[in-house]
Amino acid sequence: MAFTNFALLTDEQKTVWAMDMWRNARNLSFINKFMGKGSNSMIQHITELKASEKGARAVITLLADLEGDGTAGDRTLEGNEEPGKSYDQVIRIDQLRHATRHEGRMADQKSVVNFRENGRDTLAYWISDRLDQMAFQTLAGITYATTPNGKTRVGSDLINLEFAADVSSPTDKRRLRWDATAAALVSAASTTNVATTDLPSYKMLISLKAYAKTQYMRGVRGDGGDESYHVFLSPFGMAALKKDTDYMANLRYAETRGSGNPLFTGDTVKMDGLYLHEFRHVPNTTEASTKFGGGGAVEGQHLLFCGGQALGMADIGSPEWVEKGFDYENQQGISVGKIMGFKKPKFNSIYASNTVQDFGVIVCYTAI
Repeated sequence: MAFTNFALLTDEQKTVWAMDMWRNARNLSFINKFMGKGSNSMIQHITELKASEKGARAVITLLADLEGDGTAGDRTLEGNEEPGKSYDQVIRIDQLRHATRHEGRMADQKSVVNFRENGRDTLAYWISDRLDQMAFQTLAGITYATTPNGKTRVGSDLINLEFAADVSSPTDKRRLRWDATAAALVSAASTTNVATTDLPSYKMLISLKAYAKTQYMRGVRGDGGDESYHVFLSPFGMAALKKDTDYMANLRYAETRGSGNPLFTGDTVKMDGLYLHEFRHVPNTTEASTKFGGGGAVEGQHLLFCGGQALGMADIGSPEWVEKGFDYENQQGISVGKIMGFKKPKFNSIYASNTVQDFGVIVCYTAI
């Protein structure tokens, strides 16, 4: 059987394999559907470095609202102009790599080309899954030392990424708890007051939308100029929401009747300007040693309510694809590497007494 030598691949061929892997990873990644180049995206996708006095950096720019009320009539405007305020957020970048390796010719019993294809697919799934995990943990302000379901990572190198140090807890005006008994949102410094009855509901959704509006948290504008928000719940969180009678009653009439209604398909729901998404990597406590509530025994989730520029992702350069032979070419290995970074943007909010707040995401603690 002819055995393909990995070293025979040209640089151009390696680039093709690397980009094919990255294309597959992007297609598999859940966050890919929320990315866009401009500010009217939930996740702003930065693919080029910006030149600055401190060198080339990945930068996301936030534009703040003007504070003044303007000039009336023929009163002098010149000299009373208001300077626009913008906030540059630097996304620190780092390289994330992984590799796969087969045991040898006899164990594999396949051509190296097949191993290359399988390696591309498994590595694409791996990197897409880790991108999703880091994105949602960054949004929720949860360190990479745990998995999204609260389990401690053992032997993980994610905590050593440069941008891991920028993961920050939700700011005070972006951190809420749903109190089902009072049917109200409550400012929450921690999750200790979450009760088993504080389950997500339709009342919670419309309260969150009203809160975001009063905080002037910008949504994502559609083609008709309508403003929408994205709401992310864990699978158990979505299951709890579907048990809410008000939610189910509104869902029946939110979409056109028929087999395509999300009530039957389980697809993304849009109601009242809110897109509702169920995703397994929305942070929750299902595998955490300490959960929500005063006794640390209430299963909970970090529901994420997102508007425009909730997250910045730097995606710099092409992936690196390296193939290497071991043990006199009896074993073959493939490694991939990608330079990237995440950051949750912050700004000085005039609507929150000029305090620093997360720009486009609200975290709401609920039971599940």
